[in-house]
Amino acid sequence: MQIRNSSDWRDALPFELPVPAADAMPGEPTRCAGCGPDSEPWPREGLWIVKHRHPNNPAGFVRYYCADHKPTPKLAPPPMSAPERARRTRAAATPRKAAAPSMPERVAVLCPDCFVEVPASGVCGMCGQRVG
Repeated sequence: MQIRNSSDWRDALPFELPVPAADAMPGEPTRCAGCGPDSEPWPREGLWIVKHRHPNNPAGFVRYYCADHKPTPKLAPPPMSAPERARRTRAAATPRKAAAPSMPERVAVLCPDCFVEVPASGVCGMCGQRVG
């Protein structure tokens, strides 16, 4: 499934970095994701917005947090030293061989009446004809 995005205010938010909710998007009081759905809504001035990464949606998703539940920002990894960067560049530059198939592929056999691929049993799943 491919997710299509439309442009809105969430595109301007950085990933995994808390931003004051009133600065990002003014609006009505909202519940904190950490407090749960039964909690009272917070005014936007008391909330933080964090845009998290999502495995299937490149735009990510946004959650609101109070000061007690605000996640700590995830920092970028420290920069690599020159020898380590050269070693990783060399490792990435070496060509990789494709893995050889463990079993030779079976030639696809088509049913002459239905024009569908016949399974290994040799019996067409559509019409029941035995194909050799």
